[in-house]
Amino acid sequence: MEFIIPALIFLVLIVIVSNIRVVPQSYAIVIERLGAYYTTWNTGLHIKIPFLDRMLRKVSLKEQVVDFPPQPVITKDNVTMRIDTVVYYLITDPKLYAYGVENPLQAIEVLSATTLRNIIGEMELDETLTSRDVINTRLRTILDEATDPWGIKVNRVELKNILPPPEIQDAMEKQMKAERERREQILRAEGEKKAAILVAEGKKESTILTAQAEKEAAILRAEAIKEATIREAEGKAEAILKVQEATAQGIAKLNEANPTKEVLTLKSFDALKEVADGKSTKIIVPSEIQGLAGMAASLKGVFENDKPAE
Repeated sequence: MEFIIPALIFLVLIVIVSNIRVVPQSYAIVIERLGAYYTTWNTGLHIKIPFLDRMLRKVSLKEQVVDFPPQPVITKDNVTMRIDTVVYYLITDPKLYAYGVENPLQAIEVLSATTLRNIIGEMELDETLTSRDVINTRLRTILDEATDPWGIKVNRVELKNILPPPEIQDAMEKQMKAERERREQILRAEGEKKAAILVAEGKKESTILTAQAEKEAAILRAEAIKEATIREAEGKAEAILKVQEATAQGIAKLNEANPTKEVLTLKSFDALKEVADGKSTKIIVPSEIQGLAGMAASLKGVFENDKPAE
């Protein structure tokens, strides 16, 4: 008895410890009691009754991603394509997820393929290739409604690849290549056009600047010639003014000296000499000077006659 009681206590402790469960964050455990649904354990510490309770399924409450293999679909214009989808889903009710459907992922895959065939069957090839967003939205809405009784919420559906037949794919690649070449030619032509416009604008600007420079140079030359002419005229006027002032001063001094008639006569001869040295072709001689000149000639003749003959 001494060993039986401690052994029983130890056995009870082992059973209790072995039935203690800790549910981590973002997980839930579905519990059955005597074969029927009993409760759902959420995050925290829980104790399971031995031989009565059973953990049916541990469910992750995180958002999950499943990538389904390509599915053959036929478009409205009888083109067979292969499309693979990616589904982002979240388990919202662990009980429904455990009891709603036998294999939830397989059910979602089959439902996704069927829905995709229905959607693509209403579209032609070109519309299918350009309507990814429309197909994604319709497919997500239908899957979300269908999986709601299973405790699953479909957050997003994406078409991963759309693979048309090889011959159509080759034709599409050729068309895309031709479109790229066309755009390249357009871009090249636009670049050449812009370059030509820039060159023309540069030549125009250069011509305008050259004309402005020539205009300014002509204006400066004209102003220089004008300035030189003005200065030359001013110099001549100043010289004439100086000569007139000197002449006036000479006459004034001569008047102040009260010269005799003979002095005036000699001054007249000097003036006549200066006139004769000029470039004039005619010389007007005053009558008084003519008389004196005649007298001088007469006296010269007398002196010549009085000379003794050799």
